[in-house]
Order: sequence, then C-alpha cells, then structure tokens
Amino acid sequence: MIIYHSIQDILELCEKEQMTFAQVIERADMEERAVTQEASYAKMQSMYEAMRHADETYDAKLTSASGLVGGDGEKLRAYNEAGKNLCGDFLGLVMEKAIKMAEGNACMRRIVAAPTAGSCGVIPAVFLTAQEKLVCSEEQMVAAMYISAGVGAVIAENASIAGASGGCQAEIGSASAMAAAGLCFLQGGTNEMIANAAALALKNMLGLACDPVCGLVEVPCVKRNVAGAVNAVSAAQLSLAGIKSAIPVDEVIDAMRRIGNEMSPDIKETGQGGLATTPTAIQIGKSL
Repeated sequence: MIIYHSIQDILELCEKEQMTFAQVIERADMEERAVTQEASYAKMQSMYEAMRHADETYDAKLTSASGLVGGDGEKLRAYNEAGKNLCGDFLGLVMEKAIKMAEGNACMRRIVAAPTAGSCGVIPAVFLTAQEKLVCSEEQMVAAMYISAGVGAVIAENASIAGASGGCQAEIGSASAMAAAGLCFLQGGTNEMIANAAALALKNMLGLACDPVCGLVEVPCVKRNVAGAVNAVSAAQLSLAGIKSAIPVDEVIDAMRRIGNEMSPDIKETGQGGLATTPTAIQIGKSL
C-alpha cells in the first residue's frame, strides 16, 4: 500500500519504491479509489483539460451578479500585449490567466477548485503558462497535476485548505505551494527541490486573512489569485537556484495549522473583519 501523511513520507516512498513524486501520488490515488492507472490518469488529465477550457473560453463581457468582478482579465491582456508589463512575458501571462480564471469563478463559469473555488486561478495560471512558454508535454502537465495534488492532500490532512477554518493562507497559500511544487518539477527540479519550493511559497502566505467583502468570493479574492500565482513562480525559481527554506515544508504546514487556529473568527470567511469591514466595503454592501 502507498500511504503518505506528510511530504517527508512522499520523499521516502520515492526513495524506497524507486518512483517519482508524481508516481507515488498516482499510485495512492489508484489504491484509494480502486481504479486502474488508466482511469486515474484520465481523471487527472480531464481536470487539466477543464482548466485549459476555462482559460480559453474566458469572456471579458461577463460580470458577477454583484458587479464587483469582470473584465479585468481583458485589461491585463491588453496591457501585456502592449509590452508594458515590467514582469515580462512569463509572469505577465501568469498574472493574466490567474485573474481570468478567478473572474470566471465569480461569474459562475465552470472551473476546477484546486484546491478551492476561491483559489482556482493559481494552479492553472502557472501550469498553462508553463506549458505554453516551456513547451511541456501533456504527460509532464499531468505529472505536475499529481504533484500539486499530493502537496494539497498533505496540507488538507495536516492543516486546512478552507478559508473558514484557516483563513486565506489555507486557500491561496495552499494553491501557491501546490503550484510552486508543480512548476519546480516542470523545470527539472529534484524531489527535494519540489518540496522546498512548496515550503518557500507557503511561508510567504502564512497569516493571510480571509476577509471577503460582502461575504462574496470576489473582493479581494480574485486579485489574491494573482499574488498567489506570482508567489508560486518566485518560490520555484528560488528553489531551483539552490536556495533552501530554513524551515522544512511539513513544519511550515504545521505552523499554518497553528496560525489558523489562533486567528480571530472575524478573519476566517465570516466577512466580519479585515477588508470586509472597511468604510468602502460597508458602502458596497448597502448598494447591493
């Protein structure tokens, strides 16, 4: 049986079973759901395809029911196309795709909750851009999906991926760590680098409040997807450069759980604190 409860477990299984990081997660999925390798692979591939479809069918004319979200993805596309984005082609496209995907969620489009609907823009923004810019194969992308899923599963078991439980660190933070791990793999990182990238990304998101204005997954959620995606890219680059997190990833995850437990309920998706109680947010609520 392939069973893991930590990132360290995954690394040890890779060594013991002579399997890649992605293969360990794939095998665990096969055993847990009692499905064939073909069925497991097809499921993961279908989720990546759903991400791609959501990106390709972005509609700049759509707005959310509140009117707070819509069209910003197109603004960023135009800005990027004009060559004004100082972040360059890769990061510029990551930012664009992240905001488009998150807008799609707010506008009730079909997305992949990876790991949640509120953080749905991070992983596809990084992975879709990587496939386009690094010319990655479909098999590599599915492997990256497995890797991100494994990181997400460990976070979900040992901390949380829900804003109501752990704040936005549990949503955007988790998504960022998952994306960083997958991107590190796509750029040829070792298993240790993959784990390290996740640690670096998650550390930067510790303590992030979940404070949705009017209780909607729109403000500041949509734009935080951009921050999470860019953070994932930077974390992967640091790891690939040989820069190590002083705190191992499993300890970072444990710290995230403790921080989430210590957070006030007002900043855990209740809409009763943080940005949700600013004067402007209150006025927005009165106008809806």
